[in-house]
Amino acid sequence: MQLGPKRELTLFDSTCIIVGIIIGAGIYEMAPAIAKGAYCWWGVMAIWAVGGLLSLFGALGYAELATMYPREGGDYVYLSRAYGRWAGYLFGWSQLTIIRPGDIAGMAFVFATYTRAMWNPLGSLGSAYSQRIYAGSAIVILTAINILGVKEGKWTQNLLTSVKVLGLLAIVAVAVIAPRSSVAAEEFEPLPLSLAMIFVLFVYGGWNEMVYVAAEVKNPRHNIVRALVLGTCAVMVIYLLVNGAFLYTLGYNGLSSSGAVAADSIVTVFPEIGGRLISALVCISALGAVNGLIFTGARISYAIGAEHRVFGVLGKWHRRRGTPAWALLVQGVIAVGLIAFLGSLMDTILYTAAAVYLFYLATSLAVIVLRFKDSSVERPYRVTGYPVTTLIFCAVCAFLIHSSISYAYENKPESIFVLLGILLAGVFLYWLTEVRGSVRNKGNDNV
Repeated sequence: MQLGPKRELTLFDSTCIIVGIIIGAGIYEMAPAIAKGAYCWWGVMAIWAVGGLLSLFGALGYAELATMYPREGGDYVYLSRAYGRWAGYLFGWSQLTIIRPGDIAGMAFVFATYTRAMWNPLGSLGSAYSQRIYAGSAIVILTAINILGVKEGKWTQNLLTSVKVLGLLAIVAVAVIAPRSSVAAEEFEPLPLSLAMIFVLFVYGGWNEMVYVAAEVKNPRHNIVRALVLGTCAVMVIYLLVNGAFLYTLGYNGLSSSGAVAADSIVTVFPEIGGRLISALVCISALGAVNGLIFTGARISYAIGAEHRVFGVLGKWHRRRGTPAWALLVQGVIAVGLIAFLGSLMDTILYTAAAVYLFYLATSLAVIVLRFKDSSVERPYRVTGYPVTTLIFCAVCAFLIHSSISYAYENKPESIFVLLGILLAGVFLYWLTEVRGSVRNKGNDNV
């Protein structure tokens, strides 16, 4: 029996992973803030379109790399090939210890917040505990489903993604046919355009997730590119439709000042249950993102475990279940542990943003590096518009790194030092286990 990944993911499965992870709760949480930085109704549509286009530029670079190396691990593989084993190791270490568990915990907190709004059996006295219970339970249950098998994980993802997309399209339909909302537009303070762009690209985040499961995609030469492009473009169309519906119903000022934009858009049709319907939809959206992050994140840990002895247990593929069971389990334990320490979604963004965009930048530059370093490797797909599209996305990443560090320094400076400490710990562990270990082994061989 094959002790490794099998090609079980169809084009539909792969696209659902991308769409399911991108469309989390950001569209509901960030739409008004983004509108505040767009200054007018057509600016809102333009900034969402530009955000989608920039994300597509990034996806094209990842598509070339993924079709060159259709293996588990995504960035881990590409960074190792471009810069050396240390770069892949540092990426895998960062994902394992904080970035991926932090992302999972952040989306689980969103799920818990809206679930608690619908049903909080512990009341106000136990609200903090109920949020942790809901968030932790979501991670435990979805991790268990993914440990059971790839089919169970992908079917769960397909179902959650289909429901959330249908729900968003239903909001669009109701908002368009409903009378204009009577919710009064309040005064609001405009935001800088640069900050609005950061929010837009955060809401589009996740388009690269499918490359982590490249070894499980059927017909990878064609379906990897198709899934990345189809998934990113589908999300861009959905986001434009949703924001168009918000603008049609609420107007620019109403969208910018809304505290619950989706609920305000359908309040005239569902005045009694509109809030609960939206809360349920946000819960499903967040669960879809959590499941997708769990599914793909474990493949990164599996890749680093398969090549580095210190993480060897993570590189074992379960014979009967056909999943990276140990990687899923360890990832879930760390994510549940973070539930006790992370206070909100914003905390996780501040905690991880600089590292996330740093690796985006390094991987996008790897497209250029590997054109020279691995020029003989077959490329079933080459980046459209190369090198312009790749360089534009690299510039965007550099801008986001600077902006996220500046924002974190002003609002939560300790997050920078914690993140730097984790990266330095990874460098030390690599030196201790890989560099020093190989020197010792060579010395023993000479003896």
